[in-house]
Amino acid sequence: MPTAPRTFCEAFQWTAARQAGQVALRTVGDTTTLLWSEYADRVRALAEGLTALGVRGGDTVALMLRNRPEFHVADTAVLHLGAIPFSVYNTSSPQQVAHLLTDSRARLVITEECFLPVLDQPARAVDATVVTVDGAFPGTLSLDDVSARTVPGFDFEAIWRSVGPDDVLTLIYTSGTTGQPKGVEITHRAELALCAASNERLGINPFDRMISFLPSAHMADRWSSHYTQMTAGTELTTVDKPRDIAAALADVHPQVFGAVPQIWQRLHNNLCAALEQAADSEPDEVRRLALSEAPGLGLRCAEAAEHGRLTAELADRWAELDSEVLAPLRKRFGLDRLRVAASGAAPIEPSLLLNLRGLGIPVSSGLGMSELSGMVTYSPPGEAPVASVGHLLPGVEASIAADGELLIRGEIVMRGYRGAPEKTAAAFTAEGWLRTGDVATIDPSGAITVVDRKKDLMISTGGKNLSPSAIEGAVLSHTPLLAHAVVIGDARPFVTALLVPDPDAVTAFAVRHGLDGGPAELCRHPVVRAAIETGLAAANSVLSRPEQVRAHTVLAEDWHPGSEFVTHTRKTRRRPIHEHYAAQIEAMYAEHAAVAGTA
Repeated sequence: MPTAPRTFCEAFQWTAARQAGQVALRTVGDTTTLLWSEYADRVRALAEGLTALGVRGGDTVALMLRNRPEFHVADTAVLHLGAIPFSVYNTSSPQQVAHLLTDSRARLVITEECFLPVLDQPARAVDATVVTVDGAFPGTLSLDDVSARTVPGFDFEAIWRSVGPDDVLTLIYTSGTTGQPKGVEITHRAELALCAASNERLGINPFDRMISFLPSAHMADRWSSHYTQMTAGTELTTVDKPRDIAAALADVHPQVFGAVPQIWQRLHNNLCAALEQAADSEPDEVRRLALSEAPGLGLRCAEAAEHGRLTAELADRWAELDSEVLAPLRKRFGLDRLRVAASGAAPIEPSLLLNLRGLGIPVSSGLGMSELSGMVTYSPPGEAPVASVGHLLPGVEASIAADGELLIRGEIVMRGYRGAPEKTAAAFTAEGWLRTGDVATIDPSGAITVVDRKKDLMISTGGKNLSPSAIEGAVLSHTPLLAHAVVIGDARPFVTALLVPDPDAVTAFAVRHGLDGGPAELCRHPVVRAAIETGLAAANSVLSRPEQVRAHTVLAEDWHPGSEFVTHTRKTRRRPIHEHYAAQIEAMYAEHAAVAGTA
């Protein structure tokens, strides 16, 4: 047996054989469970059925599925044939689906009933067969029916062993903040290199329990759950609705958990709210004081540790408080076994990381890109500055270009953009470095700090260089009622912001304060507006004068992922936002100028 797998076919087969009797896939409450042996049997059966439908090496197969065990079975079966599975965001419009099916030349789509209205016309336009995992419907084949089909002389082992390390493992379609998304081609070799490096850095082992809740069309979920599981043999719980993540955490008690900043912010808010409610109802004065003191003392400890000034006295006080208050709270929320906690996909405010660490949750920020097969940097707390994204994974090189852009080189880099040689060439330097599009710095220890996206940097009329993501991060971390903040300031005399409240946070806030009304009405409520104003003032207090938000507009709207204003991965689309809200933006500057003129 080779010392390391050459393809994910080999990785899966080795893991399934080694851990045949252990649980591989499950849903919350064990409604569905699959042992590794059952997982492997289903993959083989489906691979034969897909072969009967004509799927061969090099073909593309689209998957539009929620996070459910069938996704893993289907994707793994496809890649065992040397075919290329890829995922479609579940929030995609029919027009977006049509582009992906046409660009990828998909010959088959695996989905579920709820997505048929979106998929029907695009699939028929490219003559793709549609397979549904939750039964047979008009114009579709059921997954069970396909898995029952046989092929005379089908030699499954010979087929998967013929797959090579440089074959394409998957396509990841970029979220497309500008223009149509590009199909990033990731090979078996590149993703295996990443999994080997990340498993080593994170210490992933077969006893780890993990959760899959991010979209499988996002490289973060494919890497952290699907591919990591195949190489390390972890137990994976799938969660089909992101809003159910709190219940999933309490059910799973994972050792490894990664999420986007918005999820971490909500977890922090929920933990602090639970402490506050417990303190309000606690009759014992000493314990009530401990509950009230916990967040503040935790933050002091985290800040002291960050700057190397944590005294034994302060550490002992926190340890006592942790034992009495925080540890039981983490257990209640399912965070008591957490060893590795990562934030990615978007910038996270360092103050939020410190607040979480103060509650005993070891969160660090990492840097990832689809073009880099997933995550490329990560360091646990204490091993890199909190404002950084950590150190490079083993086997990866980094450099800073003359204009400050971060360049990456290594086996983990994509093969290229599907059918787009000119765009592929433009993504690399002459020396083979991938242009990340991030402006960054590297300190003497090798820790990387991202300043902002190169295309997003602003220069005020006063000549000050400004980072939108840094300003927005400060605003969001100090204003938990917000889902999005978009700052404006390029070629402007000062910074303004469009603020979009988080409906769930606003509703919870309304319940606590006895406010009535729907989300849109509540966004205009004076008490809600006052809370937003208070948070914005707190954010301004930690920003330099040129960075401070001088005027803002609260939009009583909900920007859904995959919409005109927010990508499927929750990144804001700045150009469409600036164009659509041009009148509101100009009004903020005009009003501020009028006030200044009368002062």
